[in-house]
Amino acid sequence: MERRATGYYVPSIAGGVNCQAFIPAPLPPNPALQLDNKLQSRINQAMLALGRLDAISTLLPDARLFLYSYVRKEAVMSSQIEGTQSSLSDLMLYEMEGVPGVPMDDVQEVSCYVNALELGVQRIREGEPITFRLLTELHKALMTSGRGISKGPGAFRKNQVWLGGHRADEAIFVPTPANELAQCWSELERFINDVPEATDPLIKAALVHVQFETIHPFMEGNGRLGRLLIPLILVEARILSEPLLYLSVFFKKHRQIYYDKLQQVRLSGDWESWLLFFVDAVAETANQAVNTAQQLNQLRQMHRSQLVSLGRMAASAQQVLDVLFEFPVVNINTLVKHSGITPATAGKVMDKLAQPEFALVRELTGQKRNRVFAYSAYIDILNQE
Repeated sequence: MERRATGYYVPSIAGGVNCQAFIPAPLPPNPALQLDNKLQSRINQAMLALGRLDAISTLLPDARLFLYSYVRKEAVMSSQIEGTQSSLSDLMLYEMEGVPGVPMDDVQEVSCYVNALELGVQRIREGEPITFRLLTELHKALMTSGRGISKGPGAFRKNQVWLGGHRADEAIFVPTPANELAQCWSELERFINDVPEATDPLIKAALVHVQFETIHPFMEGNGRLGRLLIPLILVEARILSEPLLYLSVFFKKHRQIYYDKLQQVRLSGDWESWLLFFVDAVAETANQAVNTAQQLNQLRQMHRSQLVSLGRMAASAQQVLDVLFEFPVVNINTLVKHSGITPATAGKVMDKLAQPEFALVRELTGQKRNRVFAYSAYIDILNQE
């Protein structure tokens, strides 16, 4: 089977420099994908892992609590790939209106990612397809504050961009020219929505990710939005009932291989090599998420049993623990709002849980007023990769 570049080059100008920009051929690949036994076996393994991941909602006492923190973990990792320094604790502290230990722009960008993902899932559940309208709405949410606010939120770029190198003619890759974006997206939108024929959702997610990154339709935020599309496609196809598949940790750990695989597709049409990498990412990430959920479940049971020793304070402490599983970084106001106990009781419980014999939480501000607490063991489990 002859393999060739998956598109063609056209003259363009970026930064006042002449360059060759790439226009990808429409999906699906031509010639068609060759799913040999090795690749099909790895696809099957990934699908089994996704099945276990989807079952988390029945394994956990409250999958929503896991989803809250896991979504935020993905937002942090996806934004770190783009260069932000925000951590999971920084984001949660910011959401508690505390002061994060990194530049405010960093943590605002991560918070916007959370909002964009939640908005995307909401729209899909309302029956909205993945189209230009949804894409631009998500991009607007992604870029609504922080450094992105001046980078054309919700609008396709009007200028040529390039990736790598300080000049366009020395770039690693020059994406599609601005005047071709509408046509390229229109073709990709048809493929996403199974026109003229359906594509297996897992394979679709893999191919769409490459195509979106290749088109690079926005001035900023393409990487984050391209990664966000993966769980949205799987939720829309009902492979997953919750958006619990996040590949940013895997992509960051294998960053150079990730970039190389994308470029191999463009240069030589090696879709199969990309697919092998992608389904391995899916399988490893899904299995790790299941393991994380199980560890958090065990942590909850262990700490519940420890709190029995608190006597008359035990009932209030159990209520506090329930809130900590939803908000692992928390202030007294949030504890009161979500547990129903009084501010005085919440303060006494947190003081007790911060003592060495329990060490369930640690106070972050060092202040006597407006204190913020972190449920350290929970956050450590999320951060372990």
